[in-house]
Amino acid sequence: MTKALLTLTTVPRARKETKKDGFIPAVYYGSHSPSVSVFIDAIEFKKVLAGAGESSSIELITATGTENAMIHDVQVHPVKGMPIHADFYLIEKGQKVHVKTPLEYIGESQAVKEGGVLVKVMHELSVEGEPSKLPHEFIIDLALLTAKDSVIKVGDIKLPAGVELYHVTADDVIASIAEAVEETEAAPAEVDLSTIEVEAKGKKEEGEAEAATE
Repeated sequence: MTKALLTLTTVPRARKETKKDGFIPAVYYGSHSPSVSVFIDAIEFKKVLAGAGESSSIELITATGTENAMIHDVQVHPVKGMPIHADFYLIEKGQKVHVKTPLEYIGESQAVKEGGVLVKVMHELSVEGEPSKLPHEFIIDLALLTAKDSVIKVGDIKLPAGVELYHVTADDVIASIAEAVEETEAAPAEVDLSTIEVEAKGKKEEGEAEAATE
């Protein structure tokens, strides 16, 4: 069953909406399409960004029609963290793209409960496919890590039909368990008392020699 695409409507820049009206500037373009500057509703864009991220396609409604697109880049306010500009890349029918899809870790590891340390080797997975088939995220269940020698590999992820790995292999490790390193108190440094006695005797003799020459 094909998932419904999230939809976002653009507004031509000629209408002069401003940030105060709840809109932010954006552009959309494609490999055979020139760049077009538009405005988008800030609240609606946040919903679409949360639902699709930068690894799933959306429907972008423009003045000339509806396009399949991907969120290509998002600029955020350095202090407020709110989106202030967005780029959309138009996808041609049948075109494949490669993206880095986030990994979402869930569950608990029995090996961690028994004292092991969880090591997350990857936080995203590079895949390629048609945008409509690309997932928003891959779920990684840590319950698979049952023993201290357990690992989760890329091959343990079930890819959707039409989605393939990109620049990674099925044997690449996603997560593993490391043994906890116990902190031990440093042993006190050994002191050679004979050395101290020799140094003290030398200083005493040196002081007596100086006194005799005065």
